[in-house]
Amino acid sequence: MQVAIVTGATGGIGFGCAVKLADAGMAILATGRNEVRLAELAAAIGDSERVTTVPADLMAADAPRRIIDAAVDRWGRIDFLVNNAGVGNPTPLHETDDAALDYFLDVMLRAPFRLARDVLAHMAAGSAIINITSTFAVVGGLRGGAYSAAKGGLTALTTHIACQYGAQGIRCNAVAPGVIQTPMTEQRLHDERFRRLNTEMTPHQRLGTVDDVASTVAFLCSPGGSFINGQTIVVDGGWSSTKYLSDAALS
Repeated sequence: MQVAIVTGATGGIGFGCAVKLADAGMAILATGRNEVRLAELAAAIGDSERVTTVPADLMAADAPRRIIDAAVDRWGRIDFLVNNAGVGNPTPLHETDDAALDYFLDVMLRAPFRLARDVLAHMAAGSAIINITSTFAVVGGLRGGAYSAAKGGLTALTTHIACQYGAQGIRCNAVAPGVIQTPMTEQRLHDERFRRLNTEMTPHQRLGTVDDVASTVAFLCSPGGSFINGQTIVVDGGWSSTKYLSDAALS
């Protein structure tokens, strides 16, 4: 039985990834800061033999050791690491103070760096690390600031891991979602300007869903994705790669 660690598993995308990988038959080590939500995730998976939850602040000094040890102690192996934990509501460069900069970099670059570094010793050929980045790491984004910097760094880390450890059979890829309908984005989608920037510039008939991202992650962890390495797969309906404008926007 393959084993996957999913960080930020209490959020929309992390929760969806954990359930999707469990549905594929994997055992899941889920970590996040919301213990109630972790319990809900365990209930959603519904198989106590295939789920362990570890409440943790990824910025804590002992977090990587606690998370990795829990997976190895329970199942004796780690096949996949999904670095999903993140924070939103970024601000432009000129509005970002040092405390905010440190927070974004700690959560979305330093934490996945430390986990990836420490998990490598437990990975065999056929394993993979999946880093959840963002379209803001692919194109310039208004208000990106420290968020863009952290996600861009995570993209560079992805390609380094793919190159350095690919010969050992350990792959690394990034999944870069656009705006996905989750509790984190729900409030912002009520803002007309934000909503129009995303809906009327996306050449698809809908916004992205958690399942769109989770299915991509699951594919990268499947035999079908076993020759994909060092790539960023953008899940945004074409928003970042086209200059599309809807008829309503053009008129």
